Amino acid sequence: MAFSRRQFIAGTSAFALATPALVGRALANDNIIFASILDLSGGLDIYGAPMAETTKMAIDDINAAGGLLGRQVELKLYDAQSNIQLYTQYATEAAAGLRAHTVHGGITSASREAIRPTLARFNTLYFYNTQYEGGVCDFNNFNTGSTPAQTVAKVVPYVMNKWGKKVYIVAADYNYGQITAQWMQKFVKDGGGETLGVEFFPLDVTNFGPTIQKIQAAKPDLVISALVGGAHVSFYKQYAAAGMNKEIPIASTTFGVGNEQTLISAEEGDGLIAAYSYFEAVDNAVNKDFLGRLEARLGAGRPTMNELSVRSYEGAMLWAEAVKAAGTADRDAVIAALRSPLSYNGPSGTVTIDPKTNHCVQNVYIAEAKNQRFEILESFADQQPADTQLVCDLVANPNQNVFLFENGLEAAGIKM
Repeated sequence: MAFSRRQFIAGTSAFALATPALVGRALANDNIIFASILDLSGGLDIYGAPMAETTKMAIDDINAAGGLLGRQVELKLYDAQSNIQLYTQYATEAAAGLRAHTVHGGITSASREAIRPTLARFNTLYFYNTQYEGGVCDFNNFNTGSTPAQTVAKVVPYVMNKWGKKVYIVAADYNYGQITAQWMQKFVKDGGGETLGVEFFPLDVTNFGPTIQKIQAAKPDLVISALVGGAHVSFYKQYAAAGMNKEIPIASTTFGVGNEQTLISAEEGDGLIAAYSYFEAVDNAVNKDFLGRLEARLGAGRPTMNELSVRSYEGAMLWAEAVKAAGTADRDAVIAALRSPLSYNGPSGTVTIDPKTNHCVQNVYIAEAKNQRFEILESFADQQPADTQLVCDLVANPNQNVFLFENGLEAAGIKM
């Protein structure tokens, strides 16, 4: 990624990089406080740095338009350093110390589950703007990223029809990878296919030689990847070095949201297919304006935009629209406005809050990597978070505050 962490830190001067010293300090102004907790260093910074950059842009855009309710929005940025303990610490500081009106943050499922109960306890409105495995049911939490029913359900049949029915799955060894692999196997089976193997890898693993040998021996028609983080980029390099990218193609539910296509060569990445709610190639006027303003802001070395970074922008804008609609930044009124339901027309298209789940109804796109960029192959409008709808009904039971992934798998006929 051409846009470096040093450039990012230098670009935070107009905002405050929050520190423990801020806890308990009385705010010296009447600003509306927006806290962001992301990994700006460590193995997950390939996701966090662009997300923070678009969050900053969103707050700038809100303030340039006059702020909210006659007040400026003040952004407090925390670097969780890919450390779950820091997520819990900073969520507590943002809620109890800063008394933030909203917190947006978390990348992995583990970081979300560190933040979510903490913010629920302090009644601090929480947005999770990352694609994930589905199943969170929490009145206080809005999940704007795509879920398996929106993306995995589209890409698996597409690539099986294109490449064949025999599939090998590789995934990160934590909630997202484990659960998404279950959804992958379901959609493979539903399409009349066969899963030849499933392997999981801790986030710090960099040696994929033995697995590549297993794939060679199994001879699948395709590989589906849910690998995560900077270390796992090694898989794609080693796979190409073994000549496998010319023999057995790859589809993924994670490749590209860390701009992995720019971290490997075109020869290594070309032909890989992915599905998300956003690619830079989305063709609408809002996206063209967004990308133009981003480049004017950051220069030609700006990070490539993906679902995580754009949904961070759109999540902030959804919150801002809800504050305006509510006429207050108070949590209960903002939640009511979001669940009205609220829509926002952003770079990815129109996103609308589903009041049953506090997730987004959103467009989904299938795209292919070509020359370190993605070209859109198919698009699907207004996809429902159907997996989470199987287990979550906040209209009927607003007191739900759980992570029901196992129930969701069972409701979909998947046995763990």
